[in-house]
Amino acid sequence: MPLTAQRTGTAVLRPGALVRASGGPRYAVALAVDALGTGLLRPFLLLYGVTVLDLSAPATGTAMTAGIIAGLVCMPAVGRWLDRGARSTVVAASMLVRVLGVALLLATPAGHVQPFAAAALFLGIGNQAWPAAHAVLVATVTHGRERDAALAAGRALRNAALGVGALVATACLAGGTTALRALAAVTGLAYLAAAALAWSVRLRADAVRAEDTGDGPAPRTRMRALLAANVVYAFCLNVPEIALPLVLVTQLHASPMWSAAVFVANTVLVVTLQVPVTAVLSRFPRRTVMALAGLVLTASYVGFLGATSLGHGWAAPAVAAVSVVCTLGEIVYAGSATALATHLAPAGALGRTLARFELSTGLGLAVSPAAITTLAPHGPTALWTTLATATLLSAAAVAH
Repeated sequence: MPLTAQRTGTAVLRPGALVRASGGPRYAVALAVDALGTGLLRPFLLLYGVTVLDLSAPATGTAMTAGIIAGLVCMPAVGRWLDRGARSTVVAASMLVRVLGVALLLATPAGHVQPFAAAALFLGIGNQAWPAAHAVLVATVTHGRERDAALAAGRALRNAALGVGALVATACLAGGTTALRALAAVTGLAYLAAAALAWSVRLRADAVRAEDTGDGPAPRTRMRALLAANVVYAFCLNVPEIALPLVLVTQLHASPMWSAAVFVANTVLVVTLQVPVTAVLSRFPRRTVMALAGLVLTASYVGFLGATSLGHGWAAPAVAAVSVVCTLGEIVYAGSATALATHLAPAGALGRTLARFELSTGLGLAVSPAAITTLAPHGPTALWTTLATATLLSAAAVAH
């Protein structure tokens, strides 16, 4: 049964076919289990280092940053591995590496930063390698707009499981350090189970030589523009988690409940709207859709600037309302960016291309906290005008 039917140019989704196009039921379960485990631990890794291992916050943060950087450095090797034909094996390996990271985390004695840094390194490698490996696997089993819908479905499923995992972990925090150790152990078991399920899919593709793909200068130019723009686009992923809590709590002196409400709304909207929005926009070229995402994000940043200028009684609700627009921009961006990178990639360099794309995303995510926290003390105008200008220029680069 085909994944989509065409009705006035819009994809009509069939859930069963969508699961098959995403890698099959076992692979879908692997994604859910992996994301559930990630949701249990990743938001509380800093807390684990500080409270369970008695490390200083700067030492813990530095170790986590080093892990992210190590993951980014490994991306070219991951891309070459994928281009040699590996598919489910790379996905499983990205999960197994995190099992090793969790094992090191559990074995780390209190007060010892080196083993914690090693654990953060393996967790960072796995977290960075997984998105490219997943995207290449999906691109292998489906094509065209079916592939776009399958990528969107994978993201929605992952966000739902991440949210559930984070809620369970939050509920368990009352148990103190014992609960955090238990969460880490459960995370390791989840990664192990997910790796076994992903490996059991046994998907591999024939390697294609890059020189046989007919890749010309125009796609390469567009890919360079996409990679550069994607660094700026990726900032939107940290707006609900970093920029808005910073603005709401430290500048508007609003209740932390507003930040929590924004985060929950973001998660719910991504889970419920990612697939249908991607399907509706499938009638338009991918570059046009990604440029549209930049325009929506730019409008939301301008909206945040206007919202913060309101009186304290209205500012927090206005920021929360504008965050819905920002989330819609994030949904449109996420539904088009990886799909566009996959579309522009030559067949023989699909793995390396998506590895470079994920490298640009990781760079944006790594740089954005420092950029946001540097701009925020200079006031809302400096923060939101800079983000709006950079995003608008990036959207223009993608459109041309």
